[in-house]
Amino acid sequence: MHPPPRRRSGVRRLLTAVAAALALPLTMLSTGSTPAQAAAVQCSVDYKANDWGSGFTVDLTLTNRGADAIDGWTLTYDYAGNQRLVNGWNGSWSQSGTTVTVKNAGHNARIAAGGAVTTGAQFSYSGSNAAPTSFAINGTTCTGAHQPPITVLTSPQAGAVYTQGETVPLAATAAAADDATITKVEFYDDTELLGTDTSAPFTLSAAGLAVGSHSLVAKAYDSMGASADSTPVGITVASGPTVVATPSQLGVQQGESGTYEVKLSKQPTANVTVTTTRASGNTGLSVSGGASLTFTPSNWNTAQKVTISADSSGSGSAVFESSAPGHAKAAVTVTQLGAQKAYDARFLELYGKITDPANGYFSPEGIPYHSVETLIVEAPDHGHETTSEAYSYLLWLQAMYGKVTGDWSKFNGAWEIMERYMIPTHADQPTNSFYNASKPATYAPEHDTPNEYPSALDSGVSVGPDPIAAELKSAYGTDDVYGMHWIQDVDNVYGYGNSPGKCEAGPADTGPSYINTFQRGPQESVWETVPQPTCDAFKYGGKNGYLDLFTKDASYAKQWKFTNAPDADARAVQAAYWADLWAKDQGKGSQVSATVAKAAKMGDYLRYAMYDKYFKKVGDCTSPSCPAGTGKDASHYLLSWYYAWGGATDTSAGWAWRIGSSHAHGGYQNPLAAYALSQYAPLKPKSATGAGDWAKSMQRQLEFYRWLQSDEGGIAGGATNSWAGRYTTPPSGTPTFYGMHYDEKPVYHDPPSNQWFGFQAWSMERVAELYQQTGNALAKSVLDKWVDWALSETTINPDGSFRIPATLQWTGKPDTWNASSPGANSGLHVSVTDYTNDVGVAAAYAKTLTYYADRSGDTEAASTAKALLDGMWENNQDALGIAVPETRADYNRFDDPVYVPSGWTGTMPNGDAINSSSTFESIRSFYQDDPAWSKIESYLEGGAAPTFTYHRFWAQADIALAMGSYAELLE
Repeated sequence: MHPPPRRRSGVRRLLTAVAAALALPLTMLSTGSTPAQAAAVQCSVDYKANDWGSGFTVDLTLTNRGADAIDGWTLTYDYAGNQRLVNGWNGSWSQSGTTVTVKNAGHNARIAAGGAVTTGAQFSYSGSNAAPTSFAINGTTCTGAHQPPITVLTSPQAGAVYTQGETVPLAATAAAADDATITKVEFYDDTELLGTDTSAPFTLSAAGLAVGSHSLVAKAYDSMGASADSTPVGITVASGPTVVATPSQLGVQQGESGTYEVKLSKQPTANVTVTTTRASGNTGLSVSGGASLTFTPSNWNTAQKVTISADSSGSGSAVFESSAPGHAKAAVTVTQLGAQKAYDARFLELYGKITDPANGYFSPEGIPYHSVETLIVEAPDHGHETTSEAYSYLLWLQAMYGKVTGDWSKFNGAWEIMERYMIPTHADQPTNSFYNASKPATYAPEHDTPNEYPSALDSGVSVGPDPIAAELKSAYGTDDVYGMHWIQDVDNVYGYGNSPGKCEAGPADTGPSYINTFQRGPQESVWETVPQPTCDAFKYGGKNGYLDLFTKDASYAKQWKFTNAPDADARAVQAAYWADLWAKDQGKGSQVSATVAKAAKMGDYLRYAMYDKYFKKVGDCTSPSCPAGTGKDASHYLLSWYYAWGGATDTSAGWAWRIGSSHAHGGYQNPLAAYALSQYAPLKPKSATGAGDWAKSMQRQLEFYRWLQSDEGGIAGGATNSWAGRYTTPPSGTPTFYGMHYDEKPVYHDPPSNQWFGFQAWSMERVAELYQQTGNALAKSVLDKWVDWALSETTINPDGSFRIPATLQWTGKPDTWNASSPGANSGLHVSVTDYTNDVGVAAAYAKTLTYYADRSGDTEAASTAKALLDGMWENNQDALGIAVPETRADYNRFDDPVYVPSGWTGTMPNGDAINSSSTFESIRSFYQDDPAWSKIESYLEGGAAPTFTYHRFWAQADIALAMGSYAELLE
């Protein structure tokens, strides 16, 4: 029985201005000389509206086309109708008559040369709603931004199947804007150029495509130099004629029926009969129509329907096979759902899109890519890299699939893939037997900027002992570490060839390759990284490989090194917890027990994330001479930013090291995983102290949230035991949490690690799961305040579109922590500086609201979760999943310099030079062959900021999971 819902003001339907522009008058002092004149403003404005009939929102991108920065801007434009301003964001909006004026906010006042900023607002209207035709910045009329062409790949159809040796007909339509003309269309298979057509109709006959899945793209260029690529179309090339069935996953509610379509992949010479039968599984599902379908040489490519009916009481899935003589058969998994489980049906539909090999989410090995699209730069610097985050989302997705269908083979298979490719094998970490737990590593200080590296090793700084290495070896009989490395080059684009068990095999190697990037302090953004292999055998880079870019030593040995992202391993444990509960609910717990035991083992090793980087004593460590820990007093019991381990490649004269991290971020905590590892018997670790450590961690994490909670409700950055990464003295008055100092933006500063709302949604979702499972009072108190704040910053529009927080700004600081009497944090504040319709973050947010509403009975949280899920389902679907366009103004950083010390020279595996003149792009010249590269070229040459519609694996999985969670708890 739920408690009655609390009263709360409604979800914000109308946004309020989030930042007032500062009026900074410029006073000219009389000096007797002629003042310098600022260069004339050159600008363009992109205007995009989302209209629902009686109102609309607008997003405007202001681009500086001049050679000089614009410091402070005022935008003006006019409407022709009765549009009236409701509110705005990312600027100070006002309206007089039909004239709209927007003044910059403090955080976006400067528009760098070639750069862009965004602002937006909501309006009401009646009658017509024509877009404005003219814009001015600081009184200067802007030129219209030339719009890229519209490109659509019209052939082949998504999901089409061709026979090996058969020519695949490609065709595209392309339309240019602003009186430009289309000059050519290129056709790509992923990033491989298949051919070009320079005149309409734009077609290409592609021969020789290999057996397997292919992601096809058309890219059009216009006479003004703009270009745009189409949405990818996935096809399959089969080794022979086959029956084609779509979709591959189908949900049918009890007492209802559903259909899927079948056709042939190749024209037959005579009639072919396709027979459909239930091959295995739930007997409550049966073929009620289309059991025998005839295809002729003339209608072979016209889909016909197979109808599957469900009885009124069954559950679980069945596999239906459609077969024909001389053809490979097609299989469709049909799942019988509860009578009201429409959101489970949505889950299965999205799951089918994500797992369809032709849609491009997975490598041939079954590894999830970071995104379908290859040109994307965020933490991974290429779309066909992957992260431990993606593997953990795959586990969670397959756990939910098991809950919905009763099929647990895919969850077990996902763990096997992760274990095979992302947990280093013994051959990858061959010298752990040399590890000396009494001296885990040699100290090297972190520095503020990349140009202060390499960092000198200092053996004179005391390092504490590793208190868990011996008990881990005793529990598992190995010196090796059982944790995921954080990043992998799945297609070996860089060419290091660090496949599992191999050390720098090279560019010719195929399949996944371990790499690493960030190594040089908080200011090293992805745009300033030098990618390097995890196993550095001095084959690439300079004379010492890449090692002397990061650490300074008298000499260097060939070595291996791995870094773990603790939030991903904790999410894997979280997924295993749910898999075990759901499987046991079905009487199938034994089917996942072996995998769940492996998750417990991973959680045991994850305790390395609880320790200070050099195992120093936690609390008031404000100089490198602060005392070393003596055991568990080196643990802060939080999930830090990483743990890492490495060693020599020479197995006859080896050495090895391990480090934790002194920095803990609010967004990385996972109290649900801590609960599972300490109190849920199947996940309790084998080690002597593992369960006890995780019990302490769960309480410590919840206290951490409470300490970081702002006056409004948002969760601030985090804390560190090593100020600036080198145990220096923090500013006077810095509050503490068990002796660790408050750090507004732990670990990275470009961009600040505390500004993304996604960290809030991800982290609070875990708190909400813990609350839903246990009713924990501290979890509830944090959620009560956080949910109030988040809902007050959420807009649901009449057409179902939505706005949620995107970027956060923080002021003040928390009170020093007092566990027995926590402070109110009245001086710590958060404000929302801009908003987004990011569907991945919205899904995580909806899950938070779903779990919270289930336990609390809060009807507004429940209705908002539903509105977010319904809105993206109705408005943002495409052939690959659910996604929205993104304008990437930060892509002007492709030309950013990468710091390389003067005189240091080396080469990447493809021959790209590494030297003091290197840029992000110059050491990644492979990007110039990407079908989307011309968008970047145009932008770097002064064009508009490019827009992409990305299909990130984690986001698509999170959306599907949100649908499944809503079906389980609230439908």
